[in-house]
Amino acid sequence: MNIWSYDNTFEGFLTLVFQCYDRKLFPDKILRNDADQYTLFKAGYDVISDEKRAKRVWDGLHTRISAESCRILYYAFLSEIPDIENEILNYIRKVFESRTNIEMDFRSNEVLEMFKTGKKVSREAHRILMFTRFQKTTDEIYYASFDPRYNVLPLTIKHFENRFADQKWIIYDTRRNFGFYYDMKDTREMKLVNSQIDYATGRIDESILDKDELLLQELWKSYFDSMCIKERINPKLHVQLLPKRFWKYLPEKNRG
Repeated sequence: MNIWSYDNTFEGFLTLVFQCYDRKLFPDKILRNDADQYTLFKAGYDVISDEKRAKRVWDGLHTRISAESCRILYYAFLSEIPDIENEILNYIRKVFESRTNIEMDFRSNEVLEMFKTGKKVSREAHRILMFTRFQKTTDEIYYASFDPRYNVLPLTIKHFENRFADQKWIIYDTRRNFGFYYDMKDTREMKLVNSQIDYATGRIDESILDKDELLLQELWKSYFDSMCIKERINPKLHVQLLPKRFWKYLPEKNRG
């Protein structure tokens, strides 16, 4: 079996695509260097990420499909679903080998699956924006945790930079153990080490919470309760709009 591996970055994956066409050879299976499968299979070719080669592929895609379709392709990559790299590669091959623009040809399984996966990731990113609840620490840093199904935090950064430009914040993906820290000037990727944060609930230890944070959370709960019209409660619709997996991060749902 012809197995290739790459460094789990989008740039690395686009470099892999470049190498496919350069070597006139396409892999049977693509592995991420940090995947469990990487220890089970020996890659026949390890792709080294190359910014220039990745850009050539990305620019080439923009000449064949719209910016929106390129964005959907990137979103699909962030889904991290099994074998998504092979699916994206098959889609890219179809794009480059077709004489016409195929991005709206939903009769094609490659096009349809790319569209559906990209939309799923886009919805997950939107949920992150909707359900953010920051907690203020004694260092005056606002912290928020998430456990998203897909790797969507990179898609939310611009929103947080624009919306909360006047305060320091950390948004953190507890499933993938990385996040972003904004210091009111720059945003950089980071990892928490020996943190006083409960990953299961997203709660910060009270010893590092701002003195007014718990009061503010109680006020928010009171406001939420006062706005709720019990006669109009629709549990099924409520769960559809606010999935239970996000409840643990919301003060209004925390009654412990």
